[in-house]
Amino acid sequence: MRNFRKFLTCAGLALALTLPAAASLRAEIVLKRGNGAEPESLDPAISTGVPESFIQIDIFEGLVHPGPDGTLRPGVAESWQVSDDGLTYTFKLRPDAVWSDGSPLTAKDFIYSWARMVDPATASNYAFILWPIRNAEQITKGEMPKDRLAAEAVDDHTLKVTLRAPTAYFLQMLMHHSAYPVPRQAIEKFGPEWTRPGNIVTNGAYTIQEWVPQGHIKAVKNPRFRDAASVQIDTVNYYPVEEYGTELKQFRAGELHTTYDVPQEQIPWLEQNMADQFRNSPYFGTYYYGINVTREPFKSYPKLRHALAMALDRDILIKQITKGGEFPAYGWVPPGVPGYEQQQVSWAGTDQKTRVADAKKILADAGFDKSNPLKVELLYNTNDNHKKIAIAIAGMWKQFLGVETSLRNEEWKVYLESRNKKQFEVMRAAWIGDYVDPYSFLELLRGDIGEQNPAGYSNKDYDQAADKAANEKDPAARFKLLAEAEKTLLADMPIIPIYFYTQQHMVSDSVKGWQDNLMDWHPTRYLRVEK
Repeated sequence: MRNFRKFLTCAGLALALTLPAAASLRAEIVLKRGNGAEPESLDPAISTGVPESFIQIDIFEGLVHPGPDGTLRPGVAESWQVSDDGLTYTFKLRPDAVWSDGSPLTAKDFIYSWARMVDPATASNYAFILWPIRNAEQITKGEMPKDRLAAEAVDDHTLKVTLRAPTAYFLQMLMHHSAYPVPRQAIEKFGPEWTRPGNIVTNGAYTIQEWVPQGHIKAVKNPRFRDAASVQIDTVNYYPVEEYGTELKQFRAGELHTTYDVPQEQIPWLEQNMADQFRNSPYFGTYYYGINVTREPFKSYPKLRHALAMALDRDILIKQITKGGEFPAYGWVPPGVPGYEQQQVSWAGTDQKTRVADAKKILADAGFDKSNPLKVELLYNTNDNHKKIAIAIAGMWKQFLGVETSLRNEEWKVYLESRNKKQFEVMRAAWIGDYVDPYSFLELLRGDIGEQNPAGYSNKDYDQAADKAANEKDPAARFKLLAEAEKTLLADMPIIPIYFYTQQHMVSDSVKGWQDNLMDWHPTRYLRVEK
């Protein structure tokens, strides 16, 4: 070292002294993501939409989390053990897990968060996700106090969870936002405003710095995140752009790195001209119309619901309207679940002409004809793609059945309120699986789910089949029970399956690390932006 110093020139010394400073002043790396609608809420116990989940997956981390390919990885829990009977899960939490305010994250944080989630006072639409935990369902229904939730902090870094029955998808379920920990310290201090910038405390790779309604949400790298050293993007901006044509223009102008979706009519052009940036792959979701079965005339006439479903030419919708390579849906659970046999409505194999003839007869038997046409109001959330589908379907109902359809569109938050309060006759909806299992779809139509049940559907036989499946240890027998439940659902037709999703995004060449996956999970922490 002495010899090295002896031969250093003044210029060389100056250069050496400036190198660390230059390294620390590298340009900020920013990712600009199109994110669909303005978030309803960033509170994991309150939010219900996909746009919210894309942000929450960046700012929170559960016991487990999705990797870049969507598969399960250890999160706050570095390891876990499962008892031989499949009822008890013991999680070992990372000792270096902390909140963004520097306070330690412990097993008690998960117990607080989950108890808050299932507490009826929280009124969470997603409380049912945690029902596999013993006593969770009874707590949500007001039959037990929330301190009876079967989750125990053995010590600060050991969480013991007891289930009501073996649950094959339990670990997968823990990747859902409802299972994320939330900061008790911030909630008790700020109440409903705890998710606002300046108040929010997170434990994920990012934390919220700005929130401009209908403008953007800015999240910045959380230096206290346990794996902050591997996070390469400093800032991520989420833009609520509901008009996909506008979003595509912003992407092409370099104002966005990724889009939430693409305009359906532009897909053929994108496939030909921007194929290297256009992503299109299967998605674990079903696009459908929910029918309000709590109101007449649909309440008393299941066949009338079938008539509306039978009149839809799904091949035309997919080939001429959506154009994204989607798959016609004649069942509820989408493809992609290993070992599960997809179910279909009884008339799925008949041709369109026969289906329309049968649907006309159903309407006639119910007393509807040219002099007394069936009139339907169709609700959809404001979006060009949904509007085009609604116009096409209204046209089919008019052409084939003489049904008079009035269209009603609402902004996302208003639409959700109308949906939850059942203030509609027929509504556009979609369900994206929360984990890769049929129950993620079939649970939604249980009569005891509450507002999240899109149609107000209730059938004891359906619920009993779902209950039996929840308690069945043998995977094949469990899938058979779930298939029976789906058959019952499709016979009742409280929903009209239209197509199984594919997912479309534009992803800039400068974004590296993006991997298509069935759940469409792309945590920013695994992405890079290169010039």
